[in-house]
Formats: sequence, structure tokens, C-alpha cells
Amino acid sequence: MEVDLSAQITKFQEFFNTTYRQKIYDLLNRYPGQKSLYIDYASLEKLDPELADALIKEPDIVIEAAKEAILQLDFKVPVGARFEPNIRFENLPAEEMIQNIGSRNINEFVSFKCVVTKRAEIMHRVKVAVYKCDLCDNVSKYFVSKNFTQPKKCGSCGKISLKIMEDEGTYLDIQRAEVQELLERVKGGAPAAHIELLLEDDLVNKVAPGDNITITGILRLKPPMKMRQKQEFIFSRYIEVNSVTSLRRDFEEIEITKEDEQQILELSKDPNITDIVIRSIAPSIYGHTEVKKAIALQLFGGTRGKEMKGGAPIRDDVHILLIGDPGIAKSRFLQSVSEIAPKSIYVSGKSVSGAGLTVAAERDELGDGGWTLKAGALVLASGGSAQVDEFDKIDEEDRASLHEAMETQTISVAKAGIVAKFRTKTAILAAANPKYGRFDQTKNLGDQFDVPPTLLSRFDLIFPIVDVLDEEKDAKLASHILATHRNEAEEETDIFGKELLRKYISYARRSVFPKLSMEASDKIKEFYVDLRRKSRDVGSVAITPRYLEGLVRLAEAHAKLRLSSDVDGEDADIAIALFNYVMSQIMTDKETGAFDVDVVATGRSKSDREKLQRADTILEIIREHLRKNDTADVEEVISDAKSYGIDDATAKKIISEMLRKGVIYEKEYGHVRIVGE
Repeated sequence: MEVDLSAQITKFQEFFNTTYRQKIYDLLNRYPGQKSLYIDYASLEKLDPELADALIKEPDIVIEAAKEAILQLDFKVPVGARFEPNIRFENLPAEEMIQNIGSRNINEFVSFKCVVTKRAEIMHRVKVAVYKCDLCDNVSKYFVSKNFTQPKKCGSCGKISLKIMEDEGTYLDIQRAEVQELLERVKGGAPAAHIELLLEDDLVNKVAPGDNITITGILRLKPPMKMRQKQEFIFSRYIEVNSVTSLRRDFEEIEITKEDEQQILELSKDPNITDIVIRSIAPSIYGHTEVKKAIALQLFGGTRGKEMKGGAPIRDDVHILLIGDPGIAKSRFLQSVSEIAPKSIYVSGKSVSGAGLTVAAERDELGDGGWTLKAGALVLASGGSAQVDEFDKIDEEDRASLHEAMETQTISVAKAGIVAKFRTKTAILAAANPKYGRFDQTKNLGDQFDVPPTLLSRFDLIFPIVDVLDEEKDAKLASHILATHRNEAEEETDIFGKELLRKYISYARRSVFPKLSMEASDKIKEFYVDLRRKSRDVGSVAITPRYLEGLVRLAEAHAKLRLSSDVDGEDADIAIALFNYVMSQIMTDKETGAFDVDVVATGRSKSDREKLQRADTILEIIREHLRKNDTADVEEVISDAKSYGIDDATAKKIISEMLRKGVIYEKEYGHVRIVGE
């Protein structure tokens, strides 16, 4: 049925001749390099509210009228081609959620915010089909619309002898993609709703997995599925995309009113603002002030947008690892952060794979059955925070995929013949248990982590949360927990509620970009050089340049917390104190008492490495004796060890340890051989 478009065409001609004339001229100069004319919905609504309403309810008709209006205005393109731009609308009210799009919206305009999870390869759809008759050689062209049915009879001779000329047709690029609900909009643990997209022409390759976008398009139905040879009238759906607008959604996207801004600026003047923010993090957890301070600084993050010489970006996200005895609220810390950060993903140990964390390759149901890449948790949380519980339970192969994601904040993928790079600008808060269930206070804490040293060194701060038996502290903790269960817990009046804290952090991340002052630089430099000097004296490495960058990030985050544009000496002191706390807990050699970053960086302290070197020396002495004799005399080996600076008691201890471990065996009393040699 033909619809009279003349009234709407006239309205659009008036609109194009007045409001959009300059934009059309700009497009003419770039056409066909740029093919689309973008119309702001608000300006259309201002000119004609009825036409704007009609666009929502009958988008096919209104878009057709807009295209016809452009053609009738008869603009000339320099290259001689016909000026037929795509008409795209943007800035529609995007309050709809994917899960709420229903049958009432079929063939209507919808707009929603989402994150891309999957994208297929480009395919080509016939726009103009060319048919040739085998009998009379008549050639006919047909414009392929949505309801196009293939002609059977030749229009000239009337015989059923038509053959499609594939090489002579006109084609349109199309691409399918899949999106899901934005994580911050999903409430109550409900699964995030998915929907398929169909992108055409110049929208192809405009989206990539992990992108946060606003989609405007028409809800369409797919043909009914056939089940067991019987046609069921059940339809699946997709969005025929009209326009795509990129979003950079994280804390910066939270809406802050003028009143909120005034309140935030007033709060920032409080000299105790740091303590208030720290107490507002997981207020239900008793104590653990240092951990709460670190988490607060992670939420604020360092200064964004800094680059090294050569253009490589400098990471501004802070990574934190909590390793502690069971039942000390580590998971509660993670959950409290996932509630504060508007864009966050919480995953747990055994239930996550490397592909689930980074990028998965899977069969492409959107395209031709090939392979496609689907974004994992760290890609989807890009711009926000990822909480990884039971970090030590993740398989070693899967953990290996985190190295690049944590340091350079990208994931380079080569799977199923697809090579790609994804952005993972994500702050990671991880929790793990000690290797043997509980910490052994007599051993170096660094030896008790079942996490590869190369991965440990990428965390800015590592907190061992140890269950210490202290009667006074235990009594206070028990009273706090029991009062909470009786609903008698004291209400803290001077802490932020979740919503206010979220807005405060959002404002700081959006508006404050602190720069390092000379005072702060000198303090951090002095701390770094002093530690390196001391470590040179004792022969260990106390701090590396990677941790120096971590100190800068923490100092910048504290300046943001105060809403200060300068990182001053106070901020540097806070960062140094926090780092000193962590070093005293885990980067200390129990035997020497010296700071030793290698406890984390290599998994062994200096004293451990010296033990191994002495053991290797004695093993080499035994080998030397075995070259001359059938067995090595233990007394002679101990005597020879003196020339290498190993005293008798240490040599005897090492030999007995080797016997116990089965490295050597006693062939006869006082004479040994090496196992397997």
C-alpha cells in the first residue's frame, strides 16, 4: 500500500534548507568518502514535534521521506555521482534497556546504551539485482528491498528462464554484531540481556568488542524458526542499526547536578576528608585501615592521559592483591568495591578461565559459521574495576593471559587465525589464600603465595591479611559483629553513603588531573634512592623502577581524593607510608630483617638465594670428588667447602638436607654419590 509522503517531504525540505543547509554543503564536499547525514533528534523535535513523534512510531516512512527530500533538492556532487546520503538520527532519549524492548517496539525506533560483546566479519548484500533471460537475452534490474521476492518470468518473453548476473549487481556491505546491557545498569544479579545488531554501509567496522556505545535503530523480526520439520511461529529479533554513538562510560558518566557539585566541593575542604572516605569504604568491616586506604586510592586512580616519549601510554590504574587467612572478609572487600564502582565485574577463581577473563574465540553464529572473538571480563570492565576472587585458584595457563592486561592494559590475541588487540584499561582488585591455607609466621610471606612472581610484581600493593591472636582486638571484633547481627551497630554519622561516595569519586576522576610538584618528586626520589643505597649495602634489591611508578600513581590518587590539582608533599608521604607498610609485611627477609623486593619479584629472598648457591657449590665439590673416586668422602667435601667460605656446620646441614631430599645418597657410611649420576 502506497503511503502519501508529500507532507513529510515538504517538512524535511524546509528543515534541510534552513537548519541543516551548511551541514549538507559540508557533506557534499566529502561525499562519497563520507556517506551519512547525521540529524540531531532534538533539533528535529524543535522544528516539528509531530514529525519527531512519527519518526519513533513509523521510522521506515519518515526516513524514506527524508531521503526523498534530499533527492528532490537536487544537490550536485562534483564527481558526477548521484547524491544519496544515508539519513541517520542521533541523540534520541536513550532510557530504554535491552531487557525492556518488547513486541510493542516491533518496527519502531529504539535507542539504548550497551557494550559490544561480539562482531562478525563483513558480508555483502545485493542492493540492485541484475537478471538476464537465457532465451531472449533481455536484461532487467530490480531494487532489492526488505520484502523482495525473486522474479521467475522474463518481463520480455514471459518464459521462466531468468538467471541472476552476480558480477553486474550492486552490493551493500553489512555486518552483524552482538551487544549486551551495560553492567552498571543490571540490577539485582539478573543476567545481562543480549541483542543482535545489523550494521550497514558506512557503519561497518565502527564497533569493536568492549566498546560502550549508544545504538539507535529499528527493531526487526527474523523469519520464524523451523523445528523438527514443523514451522513454529516463534520469531527472534535484531536491531537494524540507524546510528552508533561511542561512549566512554566509567565513573565519569555518573550524572552530577549543580547542587551535588557544590556539596562535593564543600566536603573536599574538610581537613579529615581522607579519613571520611577511608571509613566509607566497606564500613561493615572492622579495622583494616591500611587496606581500606589502598582501595580508596584505587577507586580514585592516578592522572590519566600521561604518555612516555614515543607515545606509549603510562598506566594510571592501581592494581591491589589481598592475600590472607580464610574468613577475614577479603571477599567482602571485593564486593564493596563492586557496589561502589559503577562499571565493575566480579569473577571468582575456578569459575573463570583465561578466555573468560580476556578474549574468547568461538564459532560465529552471526556470520558464515567461521570464528569470531568475544570480549571477556577485563575487556568489558575497561574504564572501570574488575574484582577477581580466589585468584590463586585460577589455572596457571589462564593466569598467564593477565601479564599484558595488567601492565600495558591491552590484550593481544592470536586465536583461530584472528590477530587482534583489545583495550583493558581496568583496575584489578584480587584476593587469594596462602599456599598452605594459613600463613606461617616463621617463614617469609613471599614464599607462601601460590601466584607466579612475574604476576605478583605487577600489583602496586600486596596486603597480607594475617589472623593474629590478640585478646583485646578479638573482643572488639566479636562485639562489632554481634552488635551488627542484633541490629545494634553504631551508626557512623561522618561517613559518605554509597551514592554520595560514588558521585564524589566520579567528580574527582572527571575534573581533577593532578600534576607532580617538585616537593613530591623530591620526597619520592629521596625515598627511592635511599632504599636502593641501603639495599646495595646488604646486597639485596629493596625497590625497582616499577614500584617507583606505583608510588607516583598512589600520590596522584591521594591528591585527587583531596580534589587538589597539585600532588604535594603530604600526598607523597601517604603513598610512601602505604608502600612502607606493604614492604614491612611482605618484602622483608625474615633471616636478615632487610627489605628485599626479590621476595616478591623472584619468589626467593636474598638469604634463600644464598642457600641455593651454597648447595650448588657443595654439589659441584661432590662431583669433583666423583670424577676421581667411586664415592665422595663427606669429611673431605666439608673440608673443601671452607675454601668457598662455607663453614663446617653449614656444610653438614646442607649435606643432610640433600640426603633428606634424595639429591644424594649414602653408598656406605661417610661416603655419598649423586642420585642419577
